[in-house]
Amino acid sequence: MRRWSVVRMTGLAIAVVVAIGALYQLPASPFARHGYPDRPAPSTKAVAADQGVQRPVKPVEPADRSASRPVRPQPAITYPARGTVSYAVLPGDSAVIGRSGRLITFQIAIEGGINGIDRTALAEFVRATYSAPQGWASGGLWRFQQVGPGQDADFKLMLVTPATRDIICGGGYDRYTSCRIGDRVVLNIARWVHGIPNHGASLAAYRQYMINHETGHRLGRAHELCPGPGQPAPVMQQQTLGLHGCTPYSWPYVNGVRYNGRLGQYDDPIPHS
Repeated sequence: MRRWSVVRMTGLAIAVVVAIGALYQLPASPFARHGYPDRPAPSTKAVAADQGVQRPVKPVEPADRSASRPVRPQPAITYPARGTVSYAVLPGDSAVIGRSGRLITFQIAIEGGINGIDRTALAEFVRATYSAPQGWASGGLWRFQQVGPGQDADFKLMLVTPATRDIICGGGYDRYTSCRIGDRVVLNIARWVHGIPNHGASLAAYRQYMINHETGHRLGRAHELCPGPGQPAPVMQQQTLGLHGCTPYSWPYVNGVRYNGRLGQYDDPIPHS
């Protein structure tokens, strides 16, 4: 698929190619791997109205605002196979993301043993993903707000080690994918750090996919199929396990229109690495 995005700045024009990305994931839960939709979020009429299939041909990515910021060296992220299975919840942020729709509160938590994460940058990245022009908050159905330790949250977005992923998500040995189970949106730190091979999009775009895919399950969305060769992959496709002719795409909306594929999933194997 073509990649577009032009960022114009006063006195200077620079072209920034924004990778149309997938950010990660796979079985939304051990149930979803066997063809069942993930455990449903609270049902609303807004969710029902969001089921129509739209297939725009030329998605326009949100501009990567980080491209205009000074680049600073980042510490390497390190992690063991299994962390402490205890979590540090990041401070909240009072800003509400989105202008209309149901308010969904969330926490961000990092498992002990994972080191090198810039926690402020992580929280900003998550909030920017939800607030992006093609993100979940853009359609008028949902608003998001990050809350801190000790506050009630509708879900917890968690960065966990591979073995802890299996403890939380269940379904046997995996250690590769991420999942959503109950009110936990579980992101595998191995995929966050390394992405997936031969994906065709940037690591930042894959991370956006991870967040949007697993959050989509929390919002009641099930897995979807590739609409056809050369088309953008729906964000609810298990892009971590295979694109099936589609091109990677990280977002639930395309040009302001909800972008869906036909419900279903492929019987792709889980890599053992």
